[in-house]
Amino acid sequence: MKENKLIIGNRIPKDYFITSGVGESDITTHAGSFHLALKDAGIESANIITYSSILPAIATEKPKPKITHGEVMESIMAVANGSKGERLTAGIIIGWLYNKNTGEKFGGLVSEFNGSFPEEVIKQQLKDSLQEIYKNGFSDKYDLKDPKIFVKTFVSEKQYGTALVAICFSSYEYPILK
Repeated sequence: MKENKLIIGNRIPKDYFITSGVGESDITTHAGSFHLALKDAGIESANIITYSSILPAIATEKPKPKITHGEVMESIMAVANGSKGERLTAGIIIGWLYNKNTGEKFGGLVSEFNGSFPEEVIKQQLKDSLQEIYKNGFSDKYDLKDPKIFVKTFVSEKQYGTALVAICFSSYEYPILK
């Protein structure tokens, strides 16, 4: 008896939203300030998975959807953790690649950076990082356009602090291979 099987390829992120938050705690980082930063960002109910910094051409920014408690949410995230009195800054930059010959959108590049730096330092680091990625693998065939920077910064008044910025994926395409 022949079995019918659906063979699908790797899922391709389609829709995403961008969020940010800060949190501070006198107890701990992970179950304290980090969780409270997720709450401030409105994604504390999800199980967060992070991955690297490539966006497919179909990726489209949308408003944040309703999040189901316990869902798995994949993201590209910058997180700065630190201590009381320390400036905590997290940032992400997105740039889009377009084919130099056809003008067709190829996909996006993302860079994340975080640390105890002023916002201006983070923004420059993000720009430099994006350019490095672009020049080392994409500049021969593609133009890099439409860069957008997202930054969250604050000084923690409690023992532990977290600032985060995240691109969170909310839908995917699944290619059918056969």
